[in-house]
Amino acid sequence: MGVFTFEHESTSPVAPARLFKALALDSDNLIPKIDESIKNVENVAGNGEPGTIKKITFVEGGNEYYVKHHVDGIDRDNFGYNYSVVEGLPLPDSCEKISIETKLVAASSGGSIVKLIVKYFTKGDAQLNEEEIKIGKEKSEGFFKSVEAYLLANPDYN
Repeated sequence: MGVFTFEHESTSPVAPARLFKALALDSDNLIPKIDESIKNVENVAGNGEPGTIKKITFVEGGNEYYVKHHVDGIDRDNFGYNYSVVEGLPLPDSCEKISIETKLVAASSGGSIVKLIVKYFTKGDAQLNEEEIKIGKEKSEGFFKSVEAYLLANPDYN
């Protein structure tokens, strides 16, 4: 098995506590309201804490597919949320799983610095398809921007 690691850092005008709540703690309820392509989010096993398996069902272009996330860790004090994509259409055939470590840090502007570490765990000596990585990154960034826009448009959400 190979492990390919990518790190990414960006900024957001949204404070870490609000962003963390939306992305990690309230995502099951909030995300289907924000992203029309997400039909629902359900806990297949667990109660949202580490060890939970979430099934997220999407509908795009009339086609329905899903992805399963395993919640690896939640650090409420330091705004950290770690999960792994373990099953579903967005998981490339060459990968056993994709692990995402997210940490939100307060920026001097009052917003957040978003730190991501993405690890692709490949099967055997499989190589990553750069196009699949690019598509995954674009979808992830689009999703994040949708959450950010919702929070900016709804200042009472907290």
